[in-house]
Amino acid sequence: MNWRDIPSLAALRAFEVAARTGSYSAAAQELNVTHAAIAQHVRAVEAHLDTILMLRDGRAMKPTETGAALAAELSAGFRQIVEGVKAINEDVDARPLSVSVTPSFADNWLMPRLTRFWAEHPGFSLSVSPSMDLVDLRRDGFDMAIRYGRGDWPDVTATHLVAANYTVVAAPDLVKGRTIKALSDLYDLPWLFTSKDSEAQKWVTESGFDMACCQANTVATGSMLLAGARAGGGVAVIAGALIEDDLATGRLVALMRAQHEELGYYIIHRPGILSERAKILKSWLLKNAQG
Repeated sequence: MNWRDIPSLAALRAFEVAARTGSYSAAAQELNVTHAAIAQHVRAVEAHLDTILMLRDGRAMKPTETGAALAAELSAGFRQIVEGVKAINEDVDARPLSVSVTPSFADNWLMPRLTRFWAEHPGFSLSVSPSMDLVDLRRDGFDMAIRYGRGDWPDVTATHLVAANYTVVAAPDLVKGRTIKALSDLYDLPWLFTSKDSEAQKWVTESGFDMACCQANTVATGSMLLAGARAGGGVAVIAGALIEDDLATGRLVALMRAQHEELGYYIIHRPGILSERAKILKSWLLKNAQG
């Protein structure tokens, strides 16, 4: 279809409403534009088609025979567009809200809280997809995502959800009887890192720790890192938000902490695009971030 072969959709819409209501003023009110704008659009359609479509009938405007025929076709076409958009909206409202989140955050922070969310919002359908991969929200069909970083991703709106400061942890038995004042006091112990978390290793190195002096093992995911640390497999650097329960129950002990103002978990979504259900979830997460 060559869109240059027809008048603009805005002009056609203005003409359809004017023909249906028989009034430029009524059309202007329905479309929230001026009387002059409606008249200009109608003249543009007439000029494009080189024919008269509307005639004055007393104080009203009446479509010509040709105008009435065109208006009827346009009404049917615009009605089909509206029905198509409504069908998509209804389908979007019916499907689960889709959220991408890192596996460790899903396991240790999000899922324990979602039980309370569902209790407060019965019937709210939610699909949580754990993945370490960066996602394209539009291409991959996600309404929002929760990601770890500094909130500086391009082309998305990022809202800080919870701080995720570095915490050096270990199982109690692994460090039992030790006096730990510096990372160098842990050279003789094995360390665990995830293969994708270069920031943690960089922080350890910048803190004066010589990685060459210890046995450093890597695992694929944060969940594996947590499992290994809990089992006494090594010292680990883990975001504090993920180990609140471990520290509270004594499964892990905190050996050292580092504060980072920007580093944390962020809710991300496309700029200016957020459904009502997504707004409900985002608002609830922010409200309950400390709960």
